[in-house]
Amino acid sequence: MFTPDTQRYMIKLRILTALILTFALTGIAANGYAQDSLKKTKPTAVKPVATQPAAVKPPVKYNPYAAKPATTYKPTTATPAGQTPVTPGAAPVKPAQQYAPENTAILTDKSLNGQYQYLLTKVYHYQQPLIMALWKNVTDTLASTRRKLNEANGKLTVSTKKADSLQTEITTKEQNLSASNAVADSVSLLGMPLTKATYNWIMWGLVIGFGVIAAIVIARSGAHSREASYRTKLYNELEEDYKTYKAKANEKEKKLARELQTERNKLDELLGRG
Repeated sequence: MFTPDTQRYMIKLRILTALILTFALTGIAANGYAQDSLKKTKPTAVKPVATQPAAVKPPVKYNPYAAKPATTYKPTTATPAGQTPVTPGAAPVKPAQQYAPENTAILTDKSLNGQYQYLLTKVYHYQQPLIMALWKNVTDTLASTRRKLNEANGKLTVSTKKADSLQTEITTKEQNLSASNAVADSVSLLGMPLTKATYNWIMWGLVIGFGVIAAIVIARSGAHSREASYRTKLYNELEEDYKTYKAKANEKEKKLARELQTERNKLDELLGRG
């Protein structure tokens, strides 16, 4: 893109080119008008017409009863302005050679210089200094504009190189930053490099898994503890019943032993007497 100064100079250049073309068209129109006026004011040279003596026809006798010959009409042609009418039987008159300016220049070069040279061939001599002065101003303006345009292009090239170098530096720094972030974000787990996000997912998965297992174990342990308490209670009750039964059995055994001893004593007494 061009700078604002370059754009302003380009606009001025276009305006000057339009002025040159306008002035050239005005000069060409004035030249054509002057040539037309010169054609109109220059008198036409007419050569003397060489006349031949008329031939004498023999007298014709008048016959009133004879039929009249048919009259033939010859078409008349309009004589252009500036030419002498030609009478029948007269020698033709050559038209006068009118003034025609020589114009051997042909616009073959479409450049500004070619158009300028072509314009010089289309104007009068007194107009050429004005055209030359205008052409000098245009060439000076073009040279100044081109010089400033070259300077602007040079500055633009330098700015482009600086922008490219800065872009290269930014790309290098971004690559280094990406490498640093990758190193800082990587975690080694059992010799495998992992990102922190993956490591966090794994750790939280393990924590949640262990929590679920612990909850299951605790729930099962509570059930087992309640079962153990129930079994312990039953064992204690059974033990109490056994102790009570054992005490009752001992008492009953002692009672039966005493009764047996009493019966033995009675039997001994009966046998001793007999």
